[in-house]
Amino acid sequence: MLEITDLATSYGKIEALRGVSLSAKAGEVTCLLGPNGAGKSTLMLTLSGILKPQRGSVKFEGEEIIGKTPAEIVSRGLALVPENRLVFPSLTVRENLMAGAYRRRDTSGIRSDIDAMFHRFSRLEERQEQLAGTLSGGEQQMLAVARALMSRPRLLLMDEPSVGLAPLVVAEIFSIIHQLHSEGVSIFLVEQNAHMALKVAQHFYLMEQGSVSFSGNPGELAEDDVIQRAYLGQQRKS
Repeated sequence: MLEITDLATSYGKIEALRGVSLSAKAGEVTCLLGPNGAGKSTLMLTLSGILKPQRGSVKFEGEEIIGKTPAEIVSRGLALVPENRLVFPSLTVRENLMAGAYRRRDTSGIRSDIDAMFHRFSRLEERQEQLAGTLSGGEQQMLAVARALMSRPRLLLMDEPSVGLAPLVVAEIFSIIHQLHSEGVSIFLVEQNAHMALKVAQHFYLMEQGSVSFSGNPGELAEDDVIQRAYLGQQRKS
């Protein structure tokens, strides 16, 4: 579904992505782990067209999307839930959802999808006329997910959805991820909470210093000594 080959993105002379190659399959949750500064968010911003790479290829459903604008990429079925939510704080909840559908012209379908988002996220319905900037962190994360879903994506990019949230809210967010996956939504997830990611993802990558250093399934992830120590907080028994 998503094929990334030899992708390199820089900030001036600082190379943030150094020849990244990975893939995400349709119908799966693919998770990218890595420490702060590894290049994970840079990858997400590159995939969504916000950053332009120096080299490499990104094919979504067989079509090259490097060089496409963010709006064109959304129209092709790739939507980003950005790190730190980044809802539009001075717009209401409903207006944020409308913004997620800005490339669509099917008025009745948009109305139906807003109703579906309120059904899925009941707290958003209760606050639909409230300014997004006044919501709690967990509510803003739900709004960010709902806003992305309003574009009807075939692949949902989620950048650190659990960051800065209380444990109960994190559990709720991952329950939403599990539910979306069960409904057939393909998800490419950037996350540092490996314990929670193990419950939802079918394939894992580890990025360190701008490069992919591990690729494997949940069982292989749990057996890797480095990941055990760094992300699962435990030492394998000898």
